[in-house]
Amino acid sequence: MTAFDHELLQAAQRGDTATVRLALDAGADVEARDGDGRTPLLLAALADHVGTARLLLAAGADPNAQDDQDDSPWLVTGVTGSVAMMRLLLPHGPDLRLRNRYGGVSLIPAAERGHVAYVRAVLDETDIDVDHVNRLGWTALLEAVILGDGGRAHQQIVELLLAAGATPDLPDGDGVTPLRHAERRGFEEIAALLRRAAR
Repeated sequence: MTAFDHELLQAAQRGDTATVRLALDAGADVEARDGDGRTPLLLAALADHVGTARLLLAAGADPNAQDDQDDSPWLVTGVTGSVAMMRLLLPHGPDLRLRNRYGGVSLIPAAERGHVAYVRAVLDETDIDVDHVNRLGWTALLEAVILGDGGRAHQQIVELLLAAGATPDLPDGDGVTPLRHAERRGFEEIAALLRRAAR
C-alpha cells in the first residue's frame, strides 16, 4: 500500500472529501484495502459520509467490494439504515443478492435493527428478495420478530414486509413460524398482524 492509499483510506473514514480528492488525484487506488480488507467506499458507507461516497463512486469505486467479514458498501446500508447512502449506491449497480457473513441480504439486518425508513425504501425502490433466508434459517420477517423488541418500529417493519409479499408463515430452520415466535415473546400487536396476513 502506498502512502497515498493510506491517506485515502483514512480520509474516507473521516468523511474528509477534500483529502479524498487530493489522494485520488495523486494516484491513490480507489479500491485500496485496509488491514480488514475494507475499501474507501466501504469505510465511507459505514460512517454514512454521503458526499465522500459520491466522489468515490464517481472515481469508479465498486459498491459490491466485500471485506474480510463479507461486508460491502451496499450491504452495510442495511446495518446503518442510511436511506441516503442506499439511494446514492443504487444507480451504480449494487448486487442485491450479495450476502453478508450470516448469508443475509441488506434487508435482513435493517429489519432486525428497526430501520423503518430503510426497509420501506429498499422494498419500494428495489426488487430485493423479501423472503431471502440466511444461514440461520431466518428471513427479514423472522429477524424482525426474533431479534426485535416488539415495539412500534418492528411492528411497522412487519407491516411493510407483509405488504411487500413476505410469506407470513414461512418457518425458521426448526419449523417455528413468525407467529409462534411472536406469541412466545408476547408481541401481541405483531402476532395480530401475522394472523391477519395468514388468513
